[in-house]
Amino acid sequence: MKRFILLILIMVSFKYELHAQKFYPDDPLRKDQDCQQIPSPAEVEFSRTYNLMKNTFGTPGDPEERRAANVNTLGEVPDSTWFTNRIGRDAMTEEELLRGPNQESGPDPVQPWTIISAKFAGVTPGFVIEDNKGDRYFIKFDTKGYSQMSTSAEVISTKFFHAIGYNVPENYLTHVDREKLAISPNAMMIVDKTRKRKMTEQDIDQIYKRIAQSEGGRAQAVASRVVSGDIIGTFLFNGTRTDDANDIFPHEDRRELRGLRVFAAWLNHDEIQTFNTLDTYRSGCITHYLIDFNSTFGSANIKPNDPKSGNQYYYESHPVFKNAYTIGLWVPSWQHVQYPRYSSIGRFEADYFQPQDWKPQYPNSAFNKMRNEDAFWATKIIMQFTDDKIRKIVSTGQYEDKQAEEYLIQTLIKRRDKIIHYYLDQLNPLDGFEMNDRLELTFRNLGLNAGLASNASYQYEWFRFNNPSGSTEKISGPSSSDTSSLRIPDDHAEYLLARIRTNSEAHVNWQKTVDVYIRNDATKTVIGIDREN
Repeated sequence: MKRFILLILIMVSFKYELHAQKFYPDDPLRKDQDCQQIPSPAEVEFSRTYNLMKNTFGTPGDPEERRAANVNTLGEVPDSTWFTNRIGRDAMTEEELLRGPNQESGPDPVQPWTIISAKFAGVTPGFVIEDNKGDRYFIKFDTKGYSQMSTSAEVISTKFFHAIGYNVPENYLTHVDREKLAISPNAMMIVDKTRKRKMTEQDIDQIYKRIAQSEGGRAQAVASRVVSGDIIGTFLFNGTRTDDANDIFPHEDRRELRGLRVFAAWLNHDEIQTFNTLDTYRSGCITHYLIDFNSTFGSANIKPNDPKSGNQYYYESHPVFKNAYTIGLWVPSWQHVQYPRYSSIGRFEADYFQPQDWKPQYPNSAFNKMRNEDAFWATKIIMQFTDDKIRKIVSTGQYEDKQAEEYLIQTLIKRRDKIIHYYLDQLNPLDGFEMNDRLELTFRNLGLNAGLASNASYQYEWFRFNNPSGSTEKISGPSSSDTSSLRIPDDHAEYLLARIRTNSEAHVNWQKTVDVYIRNDATKTVIGIDREN
């Protein structure tokens, strides 16, 4: 019995040591090995109505407050089947920004296209076509009266989300001539949710009556190339897939899904929900996509956004009761916002916009769990989109109304700046930690870079850090510095820890700590960062 108890104590002790150890030889991880071979999963059936009700009146996901689970020791998101670091890690050339996810030139605009299926039901009529190369595309149009509103928004937003790091489809801006459309003998028409029939030329004529087009029957469209792999449904913003052994982090605890709230707020992608996601199975594992960006900026796909867009959920009890209590006299402030009349942009503005108050159409589990450190990660990426980069990406929308195009550019710039100023003021905005040749720990103050203050000083302490136990032992400090470089102590500990605060009366949250861990070997490498949330 004593030997059994001793064995249990050894096992518990060993488990504790494994749990307590903070760093491993391969830290920080740059890639999540989440594409291990799995059996082909089943297709997930999705109910849009059920998802709306569940998120509006329920709280799906684990409600426990905790840090993102899938970040590396530097607080960054490793590359994975969900996210690939692009503009946030490496400089992107102008050609890379403008190309986005596109690997081809889109469907051949000269040769006829063969329609292989179409849908007439729903808010957006469209086709699935096959070009002369055998590639298949979903073709989506603008509605009458709003030429370029949804199609240009989709192409532009696709390039933004790709540069940020998400998996997105190849979306091409193209023009469709009515006379160059041919119908496959086997083409079927979806006329409601369950009924199909053979497609006719009259069906194309009926669809063309609903879309924006020139007098000659030429219409701007988005050609969205069918993604590779087997489509297996959508992904949720909470929980995990039970049939995917690679899916080990609850989705509400993934930083790229929490931080997506900041990107969605910037581009006003209020339709960012499960129905605009896609999972595909290829190469033995699942890849996760964001799709359908035709309801971004001021577009609600077939019409301009409702003023409620980004300001209030579909249903919120407080506004409903307040309106009822005042017999309709109370009106939310967002209803007073004035929008310029650009039919190609819709309702999109930056003056009333407050990033911390932005909301999608209905609650999102991952967005609800976003912490300041998640938003800080997203904000650092948004800072990489300079005025010039924003201008270049917007140019791919090919707006005919140049005043409308300039308005969109300036609105995106203003919204970007509001996001930067707000979220960099919620914690200590130090970043870019590295060791220089003079054995100094150097860093950047992103708040100074963004113009939130003209100068700052720093208070710091040095500790020895015991990696197996997580304990610390003070070496020196507190000390202060007026520069963003700190001389590391001459100490032989395996790991060193610098605890830094930024002194600023105007920015109280800058006094929150940033712990910087250094592997104190011959190369002296920054190995970890912890931020006080």
